[in-house]
Amino acid sequence: MAKIKSDIRDHCYVDTTGYGDRFVGIRADSGNIMVHFPIGYQLPDNEDDIRQDIIILIAILSEFGKDNGTINYPNPLNTSRTVELPINAYMRVIRFFLDQNAYYIEREQTRKISDKGRIDWVASLKHNVSLIDQNGNAFFNNYTVRGLTPNEKNLITQIHKYCVYVSFKQLGWLFTDFVPPDPLIEKRYDLFLYILRKKLNHTHIEKEKELFESMIAIIQYLNEVKSEQSFYFGTDRFEYVWEKLIDVILGIRNKEDFFPRTHWTLRFAKNRTNHALEPDSIMIHNGKIYVLDAKYYRYGITNNPSHLPDSSSINKQIIYAEYIASQQRFREEYGDIVPVFNAFLLPFNRNNNAFSTDDVFTSVGEATADWKDGSRDYERIIAVVIDTRFIMYNYYGSHTEKITRLAETIDRALVRMTNIITDTDNTFDSVSSATSFSS
Repeated sequence: MAKIKSDIRDHCYVDTTGYGDRFVGIRADSGNIMVHFPIGYQLPDNEDDIRQDIIILIAILSEFGKDNGTINYPNPLNTSRTVELPINAYMRVIRFFLDQNAYYIEREQTRKISDKGRIDWVASLKHNVSLIDQNGNAFFNNYTVRGLTPNEKNLITQIHKYCVYVSFKQLGWLFTDFVPPDPLIEKRYDLFLYILRKKLNHTHIEKEKELFESMIAIIQYLNEVKSEQSFYFGTDRFEYVWEKLIDVILGIRNKEDFFPRTHWTLRFAKNRTNHALEPDSIMIHNGKIYVLDAKYYRYGITNNPSHLPDSSSINKQIIYAEYIASQQRFREEYGDIVPVFNAFLLPFNRNNNAFSTDDVFTSVGEATADWKDGSRDYERIIAVVIDTRFIMYNYYGSHTEKITRLAETIDRALVRMTNIITDTDNTFDSVSSATSFSS
């Protein structure tokens, strides 16, 4: 099974060049486990923080997993393994065991003679009546009472012990060095699944339902894989996660009104409405609208201009914003000149970059189009790099401060870039005048 054989940092990988492995997640090959973080990620210094970061990575990949259609999980290794590790099932089994500090034990109902406890009246009338008076009143010399006795030999407990054991062997290193003992149970997976499904159908306790569902997922996985030494959980398409992270943290929830739509009116067929163009995110702050395009591009790592968004992306951003600025409903709400702004958001590492900054949000330039004169703010698309670890680590909780900081970064960038362009134009004019005079 997978092991962490040394310093946990040695089992973490971050592509610092922009040309390495695109996979993000956890994978093991021949028992050696590696955790792949997204580009721009800065690993913390101590092991406890690294373990916490791995848990956050798992949570984010799970949040935007294939069940809700945001990530495609291809087989990232050129091997025969095609079964994805049910990582959340393993994590839930581990957490249940750590929370309870015990295995799941089924308790059997028992009866005993006592003067204390929950009385079984039917059994007491049958076995414990000493006398019945002339009025039909029964007098008891004692009672038969009901109780529950733990049965650790029950098969459901043995199955839980086995699931706890394999879970700790695979992922327990995230929490502790402890590995519980192997129960040495015969691996009769079909029987295990039958018993677990039966238990699941008869329990109404939510925590137990979650446990049984997780155990079923683990047994199904073990029944399918050829080797527990090799597994994966993650994606080669982290750009979808990046887009969703940005949208959840910075965007508004209902953005359909901001989508430009197109239609066909046809002479010989039924009219058709096309799918709308959909910007990644719409952020609103202080009476301004920001159209955000999350780009999981390498520029923040490489500082190579060829790794910036191309003409197609630039023109689409202008179209999105121009549509918003032209709509009567937005003019009524925001005024005749709708305050619309544009930005690309790219990952980077604020602790190690070519931009001489340690800010979480940093503007690095702007994109323009020849078919626009740049007189409207939205015709100038600000490129902002965002610290990858910050955006992942602060995914939960309130996002008001992040929205404010990004809006201020974009606003300042427009002023700064205007000054740079003006200074460049003035320098060019001065050089041209000097050349004309000297000639």
